[in-house]
Amino acid sequence: MIFARKVWALLVGIKDALVLLFLLLFFMALYGVLTARPSPGQVREGALLLKLDGSVVEEPAKVDPLALLMSSETPIKEHRARDIIAALDAAAKDERIKVVALDLARFTGGGQVTLENVGDALDKVRKAGKPVIAFAHAYADDGLLLAAHASEVWVDPLGGAFVMGPGGMRLYYGEALARYKVTPHVFKVGTYKDFVEPYTQSQASPASKEARTALIAAMWENWQANVKAARPKADLARVTSDPVGWIKASGGDAAKASLAAGLVDKLGTHTDYKERIRALVGEDPADKTPGSFVHTSPDTLLAAHPAKTDGAAIAVVQVAGEIVDGKAGPGTAGGTRIAKLIDQANADGAKALVLRVDSPGGSVMASEEIRTALERFKAGTKESGRRPVVVSMVNLAASGGYWVSTPADKIFAEPGTITGSIGIFAMIPTFERALADYGVKSDGVRSTPLSGQPDILTGLTPEVKEMIQANIESNYGRFLGLVGASRKKSAAEVEAFAEGRVWDGGTARQKGLVDQFGGIDAALADAAQRAKLGEGWHAAWYGQETDPYASLIEQWRGDDEADSPAAGMDFTGLVAARQQAKFDRLLGDLGHLFEARGAQALCLDCPVPTTAKPASGSNAGWLARLVAVFGR
Repeated sequence: MIFARKVWALLVGIKDALVLLFLLLFFMALYGVLTARPSPGQVREGALLLKLDGSVVEEPAKVDPLALLMSSETPIKEHRARDIIAALDAAAKDERIKVVALDLARFTGGGQVTLENVGDALDKVRKAGKPVIAFAHAYADDGLLLAAHASEVWVDPLGGAFVMGPGGMRLYYGEALARYKVTPHVFKVGTYKDFVEPYTQSQASPASKEARTALIAAMWENWQANVKAARPKADLARVTSDPVGWIKASGGDAAKASLAAGLVDKLGTHTDYKERIRALVGEDPADKTPGSFVHTSPDTLLAAHPAKTDGAAIAVVQVAGEIVDGKAGPGTAGGTRIAKLIDQANADGAKALVLRVDSPGGSVMASEEIRTALERFKAGTKESGRRPVVVSMVNLAASGGYWVSTPADKIFAEPGTITGSIGIFAMIPTFERALADYGVKSDGVRSTPLSGQPDILTGLTPEVKEMIQANIESNYGRFLGLVGASRKKSAAEVEAFAEGRVWDGGTARQKGLVDQFGGIDAALADAAQRAKLGEGWHAAWYGQETDPYASLIEQWRGDDEADSPAAGMDFTGLVAARQQAKFDRLLGDLGHLFEARGAQALCLDCPVPTTAKPASGSNAGWLARLVAVFGR
């Protein structure tokens, strides 16, 4: 029996060792596959297939492969704008590319300035004598802004093109918070600093409406001007002035109405669209599915046309998304992470730096961390001397986004850029009145007026509230001082366009908040000129380099168009998608109220792009917190 037990123990040990060995080999193989970079392939004579199945952003958010694997939801893809533009520039020059197939069947949007930049790149392709053919099941404003630059626009017969225009309603929680006896303590400076209004009021203040009306009017004018210039035959006046009559004139058929208004050129299914391109470039011999055509992906084309890397380096650092404390990002502007990127460019000896800003602002502390890193870069060393910093504003550069722009030697923006919002606020909710309804009282002994403060359960003492307000006013004064020094204006001159008010790029230029219209190329050229680099320089982008090839996990999850939130949308589908966005905004508003945050420089009407992060339990957590706080 002793011998048998020893043999059994030996067999069990061997079995356990083999299991561990196989598990180790499995995870090593999985890691190898996930980190492998397959060959980009060869550029084929035919079409460039630009399939924008997701949103177009300045800086894609980092996606956790494990979270992606475990999530039951497919995340929204994010396509980096500069990669798209570089691929289109290459397509205009590469003789092997005959057509650009712009597939917007699953497109979910992007910032107005970003899409205008992509539209300019599409125009270059057409000027090179190459057609751009676009398709979508249904177009909304973002899709139309891109499709307008195509030479031929297709839409599904059950879809259509719909012009919504900017603006809309937002939620105000003042009465709800009062009903549930939550006290939102607000500390702010700036008549137009309206980020806090939804938490204290039931409607927008006159000052807020004044600023928002002017901003929306400017954004709407810019959108129409871009679409009309690219597509003169589009009858936007008819579509926007009487949308009901426009649709009914075509018997309620939105696709035919879109064709009649010149918003689209052809009605056809996705397969019809692909057959059209196949007639121009030929059938893909490796793919026998209906409508297959020979094509090259943007990744392959970019690999065949690598970016210039010789000569002196001009560092480019992005501030994209809300500015927060810590190392968050990419896709969110973690102050510590971005400051380290700037310091790395400093250590690498970059000759100049371009800060690419696409942010609605955020934490004052994080914004200051980024600003001081830029000042360190500008100061340079004894060997390098002072080095130039140029700011390139994209869709948003408001509040904290303008704070980080103040070290610039020159600021470039676009007419559609949202900037300004020079103001400061902080919010702390307390629940003493809500707890009192349940018979929960507070009592104790303080050694000073600050003992145990701030306390969200028992309330804030008058001393704490006065101290916080004084600190907010001090930060605002510092903000005005930074802007005044940057723009060479007095405090009174800065105050005239500060007060937390947002401005469109055109008005901001008139007021001296920005220096010149232009994109990233203009900013880089200016930085090179200031650094006296001549023609011998290249742009060195700092930050996460995204893998240009689809990950194995994404391939495992499949590419079923039915899973896409934008697939097969008619007008009702577009409305439903917007309602989901409203719900997401609600959760975001609650997050801003209840999360622990310091002083903030944030813009109310600055849209923050949807990230590509897989769904997590955060939304459910907020709902549970609401039930816990408000439930009766």
